[in-house]
Parts: sequence; C-alpha cells; structure tokens
Amino acid sequence: MSTSTTNGARAHARAQAGTITDSMPILPASAWPTPPAGIPAERLTWAETVPGGRYTSKVLARGTRIRLRDIDGAACANVLLYRADGPWERLNVADTVKVPWQAYLGVGHPLLSDAGRVLATVVADTSGRHDALCGTTSRAGNTAKYGSGSVHSPSPAGRELLTLAAAKHGLEPRDLPPALSFFHGVRVETDGALTSIGTAGAGAYVELLLHLPLIVLIADAAHPLDPDPEFSTTALEVLAWSAPDDLDTLPTDDPEYRRAVLNTEDAWTALHPGKDA
Repeated sequence: MSTSTTNGARAHARAQAGTITDSMPILPASAWPTPPAGIPAERLTWAETVPGGRYTSKVLARGTRIRLRDIDGAACANVLLYRADGPWERLNVADTVKVPWQAYLGVGHPLLSDAGRVLATVVADTSGRHDALCGTTSRAGNTAKYGSGSVHSPSPAGRELLTLAAAKHGLEPRDLPPALSFFHGVRVETDGALTSIGTAGAGAYVELLLHLPLIVLIADAAHPLDPDPEFSTTALEVLAWSAPDDLDTLPTDDPEYRRAVLNTEDAWTALHPGKDA
C-alpha cells in the first residue's frame, strides 16, 4: 500500500488498527490475553510490554497492585514513584532503606517518601534480586561503557528514559530522585564494595501495592553494575489491577512500618473523609 499520498498514508495507518505488538500498551487493559491467576480481566487497569531500552508511565489509584515480570531474564525495571495529587512528595530511597532497617528489598518492604508515608509495599517477590543503592544509569556512564547513552541510541541510559517519562507528567529533570532497580541484585561486601549478583532468570516477578494515588515511572534499562559489556536488557511485562481490599491484609508488626502506614492513612482520610479507598 503506497504512503506517498495523504489518502494512501491514511489508508495504511487505518489498516494497522487492531494490530498488537510486543512493545505497546493494550487498550483496554482488560483485553490482555493472560491476566494473573485469580484476577478477572475486567479488574486490569494497565497491561503493557516494555522492550529493553524503553520506558513507560501511568497514573494509578490507591489500592492498585502492580506486577512487574522479567520475561526473558535480563530486564531491569528502574522505578520512580510520585504522589499523583502532590508530586513534590516522591520516592525517597534513603528513607526506604533507613526506616525499615533493611537495604535489600523483599516482601513486606515499604517504599517510602521523605514525608514518612508509605507510597507502596512489596507484597510478592519471586526474584529476590533488586537494588536500592546504585540508582539508575547516566548518559555519561553508558557512553563510557557502551559507546552511547542517548535515548535513541542502542544503549539508552535509565536517567534519560526517566526524564522523558517524567516530562509526560509535567516533571522536570530536577524532579528525578535516585531510582529503585528491580531484577538486578546488588550486595554490599564486608569492605563496602558493591557487587552485582545478576538476575533470577526468566519469569521472575515482583508485586507492589499502592497506598496512595501515584504517578509510576518505569525505565527498562541496564543496571549500572551490569557486567555484560553489551547492552542486553530484555523486555519487561507490566500488569496492574484494582485490589483495594489488599490494603487491609498487610502486616503491621514492625513499629516503623506501622507508623508510616498511620501517616499515610492520616493524609488520605484528611483529603477524602468518609472514604476507605
């Protein structure tokens, strides 16, 4: 079909309607062919496959559960979170490590803002390979390692991708704090050195439960300590569904976590009196 004329280009574009590729959001999300076990398709609010070296973003409601899945075993989800109703409050990685007395992310770990509130909690994890210490990659670092780090290069840096994702929500480069990385683990050696422990392999997933309405930014980009000399990041599956009742099932045994949850609930009920979710 010729696209040399306006009519031809229009006909060609319309002929693509209904085409599904492995690198696009599914609309509506309920059309996703394989929802998580036990989750009716109509509860899905986000369904997308993010290729390696690309990004995505979404505004999601309180009580949303997000599943990130490493499809082929070499994804690295660099994640930032912002309050949708006040994006000056955002993920604070330092407090996320400090408050729960734990540098390694796993089930039950709160993702905190600098206001002492829980933005999200890790509620499922089959990977165990995550990082809250290194942040994401920079353009300079990727250029030194791979030869380029620009967005449209074969090896885009995580910060460059997150900058674009943030711009879609009125956020500027100065609004990008350090990110969390899921699916590429790091451990601290006795001498303080940071060591990559790689990924858990294909199919591993992690789930987050959102305590407040959030802007979620995700860049699927190589980890700064990835030992592969080539940019080999693979696709990431992103699914989200409404699960407000899950907020009532979270354990609150740790006093630090309980206090952060109370701070969060206080902020929510002040803005939405009479609402449970």
